[in-house]
Amino acid sequence: MRQAGRHLPEYRAIRADHTLLDICADVDLTVEVTLQPVRRYGVDAAIIFADIMLPLLAMGVDLRFEPGVGPVIDTPIRSRLDVESLRPLSPEHGVPSTLEAIRAVRAELPDETALIGFAGAPFTLASYLIEGGPTRHFLRVKEVMYRKPDLFAALLDVLGDAMACYLSAQARAGADVLQVFDSWVGCLSPDDYARHVAPSTQRLFTALEDTGLPTIHFGANTGELLGHMRRAGGDVIGVDWRVPLDRAWDRIGPDCGVQGNLDPAVLLADPAEIRAQVNRLLARADGRPGHIANLGHGVLPETPVEGVEAFVDAVRKGSRHSEGDSVP
Repeated sequence: MRQAGRHLPEYRAIRADHTLLDICADVDLTVEVTLQPVRRYGVDAAIIFADIMLPLLAMGVDLRFEPGVGPVIDTPIRSRLDVESLRPLSPEHGVPSTLEAIRAVRAELPDETALIGFAGAPFTLASYLIEGGPTRHFLRVKEVMYRKPDLFAALLDVLGDAMACYLSAQARAGADVLQVFDSWVGCLSPDDYARHVAPSTQRLFTALEDTGLPTIHFGANTGELLGHMRRAGGDVIGVDWRVPLDRAWDRIGPDCGVQGNLDPAVLLADPAEIRAQVNRLLARADGRPGHIANLGHGVLPETPVEGVEAFVDAVRKGSRHSEGDSVP
């Protein structure tokens, strides 16, 4: 998961002197914090250190990050003119540090360790742009979706096309897998997702087919949306902990991989409980191929290193006893 490094003491030492944007602008720092979890835990993939909001800066969004709040946008999207004012994204000019870091990380990783590139999904990015920052209730974004559906669709299409361009550039730079984070889409009903969000998301995943790379489609609190998400696109669908893995896989379908779905809070438990939870997770996978053993969301900052170590060890030992290919 994207936040995998933020619980590490070596990452916190860097953050003591550098902001998130400082790290993302510095290729050497991006490479370092990307590799830190791989060095610590020997996991099977690295995910490039970045933030889903970075390409929006290159598109002319007046974005800043406030400590304890997150991304803040002083002039939220309110009109068609606001959408038309977003600049077309040129990744090589707009996010050059991220692309250069992907090249550098790929050169350092062994061949058997995958490098994941990622971007935000149209709906999640639109949520920030319309709300002006993080939200719990998504009132403004839903108001625009219901009252101005044409404006909403136009914004999602612009964002989807930009993220397709961004992810394609990551593929050319050396990413092995492309992940799309629709972190906030779980606030929608299935009908609203199908009507207002699926078209732009499907358009994004269709555009990524030209890269030839496998794709992961992640959302949180999406138990009732899983079938819709599968139809929208993705070779692997992320599953959080609110739906048992086997039931989620039935909703997604047998022809698709799944990623997840351990509650991140489990890593705060003692090693015996972590092992027990992982074994239950792998039992639900039941040896079926295509399971990426992972958390259902990002690593919590309070997570002890020993908790992640216990998780990775339990997955490796448990997977050796199954017929499938679950990997951490």
